[in-house]
Amino acid sequence: MSGLDPATLAWLDAQGFSVASEAPWLEALTHGSFNGSGPAVAADYQRLEFLGDRVLGLSVAAWLFRAGDAPEGKLSQRLNALVSGATCARIARSIGLPQHIRLGKQARDDGGADSDKILGDVMEALIGACFIEQGFDAAQALIYRLWAHELEGDVGKAKHPKSALQEWAAGNRRAAPVYEVIDRSGPDHAARFTVQVNVRNVGSAEATANSKSEAERLAAKAFLEQFG
Repeated sequence: MSGLDPATLAWLDAQGFSVASEAPWLEALTHGSFNGSGPAVAADYQRLEFLGDRVLGLSVAAWLFRAGDAPEGKLSQRLNALVSGATCARIARSIGLPQHIRLGKQARDDGGADSDKILGDVMEALIGACFIEQGFDAAQALIYRLWAHELEGDVGKAKHPKSALQEWAAGNRRAAPVYEVIDRSGPDHAARFTVQVNVRNVGSAEATANSKSEAERLAAKAFLEQFG
């Protein structure tokens, strides 16, 4: 297995990912499409992503718990927004991660380096690698630094558009909103979903995003802007 590209190693150090052993970082940056076949196949990021997701969730939950006395519902709302794939992908872009992901040629040509799903997963895998190498305290400190703007900002404070639309429909004695995927395009690692939300006897709205849940959120937001 080849080592980290010197530019990637320098980037990791510059971002505060202190590299002792290259192996976990190489794994964290490797997408499944990068591997061919045979004995030299490199491990991809999925196991580290699984670990990093839990480290991120616990770190953010602890921060929110200490930050005030919000009730459980509000805490969950903010937690879900702060650890979402969209937020992880946004932070990944802000630190210049896309160019350092190891992708197969086809996946890169298909826009994999700008996929919210891949960027979010790799961001979590890097957190997992940090945990493996340096332990929880270091990984938590890294998260608090990278997520500082998000934690101090308004992410997750506003009511989720799907919840707001559900309440709007109930308050106006309308049927519950119905969401339907009306189009799916692109390869699995860079899929695009178009979702339509309909409230009977009111109207419909649609939106497109890199995940079904994000498309539903945007469709609900568009509906409220049009009919709410």
